[in-house]
Amino acid sequence: MDSPLYASLPNLGILSVTGEDARAFLHAQLSNDIEHLPADRARLAGYCSAKGRLLAEFVVVPVAEGFLLQVSRDLVPGMVKRLGMFVLRAKVKITEAGERYMPYGVWGANAADTLKALKLPSPATPFQVATEGEVAVVVMAAERFLVLGDAGLGERLKTRCAAGDAEQWRLAEVRAGWPRISLATQDAFVPQMTNLELIGGVDFKKGCYPGQEIVARTQYLGKLKRRMYRGEVDGTDVPVAGQDVFIGETGNELQAIGTVVSAAPRPGGGYELLAVLQTSAIDQGASVRLGSPDGPQLRILSLPYPLPVA
Repeated sequence: MDSPLYASLPNLGILSVTGEDARAFLHAQLSNDIEHLPADRARLAGYCSAKGRLLAEFVVVPVAEGFLLQVSRDLVPGMVKRLGMFVLRAKVKITEAGERYMPYGVWGANAADTLKALKLPSPATPFQVATEGEVAVVVMAAERFLVLGDAGLGERLKTRCAAGDAEQWRLAEVRAGWPRISLATQDAFVPQMTNLELIGGVDFKKGCYPGQEIVARTQYLGKLKRRMYRGEVDGTDVPVAGQDVFIGETGNELQAIGTVVSAAPRPGGGYELLAVLQTSAIDQGASVRLGSPDGPQLRILSLPYPLPVA
């Protein structure tokens, strides 16, 4: 039997939100419905500023004592502080939980069977959650699992899995069209610019949350001028989150038409990335360049879900 890959995911952080008011608190803060989130389901959700700009996107994972929130690791200290500002008199405790629930990725052929062989939970359908003691397993896609547990869990995974790395996990996220908001892109995009509503991260029927009016207005009244696209670029220069994207052939126009959200190395060389770009430029087939008007060409690739027609 082929062995799946596993990797520690040090670029991901984990928050713990506990207390008897934890569910109501998160429901009031996030862009998705947490009030009705079943105990065996995870959910993607955005956390916005009052102006409707994404400060973070979370994978919300129910556990026995409350909820775990997966987020970019560089956002963890700020999220603990900012969310804590809104606790007020609610019975809620927000802490960093990255040591107790270290994030690991397990993916590839026979990943589910390998988890079973290690006597770990192995849920079956996307976004299903299964827990056992202080281990939580979330199905992110077919044969791709987010596994949360302590350092000993990593040693157990090592006995049955081949070594992968966090960049391979990130490449799978890029190919799935999943944004990862980090410090470099924090407060830059409304959720729809990152396609968050297309992958189940926004509930337009739920009650108020920070920025809700702007998010709703963008959905129903506005014309979205930027969307997130997937692309590839050759060369050895690493694309970085927050990097500007330009149109190449204009020469005299130095105004950026977009921003890199995240990137990962591509097997065989070069990089794949997600970038929020002007839809008009892409519709017109403009030559898109990374970093400067004469930078490397960014070739647009398909996403696994359709973008709305403007």
